[in-house]
Amino acid sequence: MLAVMTNRLGRIVDRARVVEELQARTQDKDTFADELPLLSHRAKLISLSISLCTLTALLVATVIAILFLGDFATFDASILVAALFIAAMLAFIVALIFFLREILLAISTLKFGKPH
Repeated sequence: MLAVMTNRLGRIVDRARVVEELQARTQDKDTFADELPLLSHRAKLISLSISLCTLTALLVATVIAILFLGDFATFDASILVAALFIAAMLAFIVALIFFLREILLAISTLKFGKPH
C-alpha cells in the first residue's frame, strides 16, 4: 500500500511541475488555474494516507513486539495488544478512505475525447 501511495504522490508532484511550467510559458493563466489547487488537495490526501499507513505498520510492529515481550516476561498483554491492534485497524481504515477520496478526485477531473 505504501508503494502504491508514494507512486501516486510522485505522479501528482510530477503533474504539478508540468502544470507550473506550462502556466509560466502561456499568456492564458486561467487555463490551469483550477488544476494546481486540485493537485495540492490530492497531494495532501495522499500524504495523510501515507502517514496513516506508516502509523498502522508501526502499531502492528509494536503489537508483535509486545506479544513476544509478554510471552518472555510472562505478563498479560492482551488488553494492550487488543487496543493497539484496534488503533492500527482504525488508522488503516482512515488511510484507505483518504486514498479512495484521492482516487475519486483524480477520476472526476478526467476528460475523455473532445468537448462537443
